[in-house]
Amino acid sequence: MEAGEEPGLKNQTYFTLQGFSCLTALQVLLFEGILIMFLITMTGNFLIILVATADPALHTPMYYFLKNLALIEICFTLNIVPKMLMDLLLERKIISFSACALQLYFVIFFVTSECFLLSAMAYDRYVAICHPLHYTTRMNRRVCFHMVIACWVAGIPFSAGLTGWLFSYPFCGSKEIEHFFCDIAPVLDLVCSDTYLFELLVFVATVTIVLIPFILIAASYVRIIHTILQMQSSEGRRKAFFTCFAHLVVVTLFYCTTGLIHLKPRSRFLVKSRKLVALSYTVVTPMLNPIIYSLRNKEVKHALRKTFGRKQFSKMHLPRGFHLFSKSCSHLKG
Repeated sequence: MEAGEEPGLKNQTYFTLQGFSCLTALQVLLFEGILIMFLITMTGNFLIILVATADPALHTPMYYFLKNLALIEICFTLNIVPKMLMDLLLERKIISFSACALQLYFVIFFVTSECFLLSAMAYDRYVAICHPLHYTTRMNRRVCFHMVIACWVAGIPFSAGLTGWLFSYPFCGSKEIEHFFCDIAPVLDLVCSDTYLFELLVFVATVTIVLIPFILIAASYVRIIHTILQMQSSEGRRKAFFTCFAHLVVVTLFYCTTGLIHLKPRSRFLVKSRKLVALSYTVVTPMLNPIIYSLRNKEVKHALRKTFGRKQFSKMHLPRGFHLFSKSCSHLKG
């Protein structure tokens, strides 16, 4: 707050994001590295959506969920990274009160949606491996659609409730947010009233959003592993394992970063540690997800070759760089 202002919502017009101001000498290097990862994230997730939509062979529940995961990663990244990149080049890193609230709303919304979507993907793998004869009936198009809608809608009450309550508090003292985006913990540090009830709600919401889906995922994989170990054929065990491998790696990455920062008590998390962990789940993890799903996935590789090898794509009015990329993809080998 400026001198002479009364603490309160009506006087707070903007915040200053500290970001990586302590690393002045590395600002340009950080900008270049984050920009490269941002472009890879956008390209990789866009390609996942494109090939999963264009290729009929990928019109399965697994790839339907994967398309939605890629869309969440794109939206989540766009909510944070462009502002972060801009701040790395600017001396004054400010964000308006309303923009900060909106950014926090979408952070909670997309994290919640991703948590529930990852649990839906685990259930899909559970049905495919443990109940293969009932897979087409249990995971039909209507069921998958309702599951995805539920995952997206689940984020609305949490994000609206937590954001609305937090920004109804009076802010006092410094306007400086010790982070590179508006998250609950660093914004809460600026509140100058008792936040016990709010922090209790945050804990309950975190358990619901992060821990419950994780328990469901873990339970699914216990059953999956049990079923795989009972298979007589080593080839069958190998195929079953690789259908789950990518999802298992993505879940591990997501919970080792997002779960760590949100489940650990705020008072025990150093500012630098918080920024480092947040950087990994806001920039690195969304970039790795499409790579993980494509690296050992012959169906995705084949769909890329098939999609970008079609003549009609070469006739479309796309940027020259896109055509060069398409040409290179058509020469990929399994």
